[in-house]
Amino acid sequence: MLDEIKNIRTEIEKKIPNIKTADDIEKFRLEFLVKKGSIQLLFDRLKDVPKEEKPLIGKELNLLRNFAEETYKSLKEKFEKESQSVPDIDLTLPGRIGFTGSRHPVLLTMNEMVNIFVRLGFDVAEGPDIEDEYHNFDALNFPPDHPARDMQDTFFIESDRKLLLRTHTSPVQIRVMKGMKPPIRCIMPGRVYRNEAINARSLAEFHQIEGLYVDKHVTLAELKGTLIKFAKQMYGSNSKFRFRPSFFPFTEPSAELDISCFLCGGEGCRVCKHSGWLEIAGCGMVHPNVLKECGIDPEVYSGYAFGFGIERVTMLRTGIDDIRLLYENDVRVLEQF
Repeated sequence: MLDEIKNIRTEIEKKIPNIKTADDIEKFRLEFLVKKGSIQLLFDRLKDVPKEEKPLIGKELNLLRNFAEETYKSLKEKFEKESQSVPDIDLTLPGRIGFTGSRHPVLLTMNEMVNIFVRLGFDVAEGPDIEDEYHNFDALNFPPDHPARDMQDTFFIESDRKLLLRTHTSPVQIRVMKGMKPPIRCIMPGRVYRNEAINARSLAEFHQIEGLYVDKHVTLAELKGTLIKFAKQMYGSNSKFRFRPSFFPFTEPSAELDISCFLCGGEGCRVCKHSGWLEIAGCGMVHPNVLKECGIDPEVYSGYAFGFGIERVTMLRTGIDDIRLLYENDVRVLEQF
């Protein structure tokens, strides 16, 4: 048996230089170190060895097994170390061109609008997306039976209809008027939510930027002058505008500001509903009831308010004729900005 032990050790020593892969290491283990391997078979035969020879043969078997185990451990550690040092990529390949992202067109439009109003002397105010019914409707002079309170227009969060996703950024105006004393001049950009059908010109989730100015002797002429000044900076001095009488519960009198449709040149398209004009803002003088609710005396102070839909402005600026394209993550659209 001593000769067999010597032969196995010699065989192991010959195999070591040829072991270069993980499969080779595994074959080595299966051949020498498992229960049915050649070394274990010699241990199984130890019981048949004469008693006086067992100590010597047992010692040599233990030395052989230790040699095989140390060899296996050394080979495995060496292979793992080499595999970690080998890069997973081909370093000879040419470098990749770096691609940088860009700001979303809606964000670009919002930032530009904010910057124009800041230059006109407006501060920026923000408020929560989740509002209560008081700030979103009651304080803004909405009658209890106003259609905007219905589920068809509003996303209510609680069954008792006390919490909702704000339908406009006007609640921020209420919070500002309750927290500040006139004069007040600020804008309120942000995201709003309405339970509306999604089509080429409407979304259920979109962005607005509203403005508020409250002081003594504020007039409708100042409102018109501010909006025209803004619109000319935003759309160009040659743009055509018109004011139309309208109705909003929180302003009196109320109006809507239209701009000639950039997409069709005023000839009519699906975005402007074939009218040649596109509404870009609602506006009006702050209703006395709203001023009273906020603790401001309407006999002393007056004010105006306005609101723009940012997606609609973005469409006019970019020539996109379907508002849904802004949020479909189509790289062909987004990479243009």
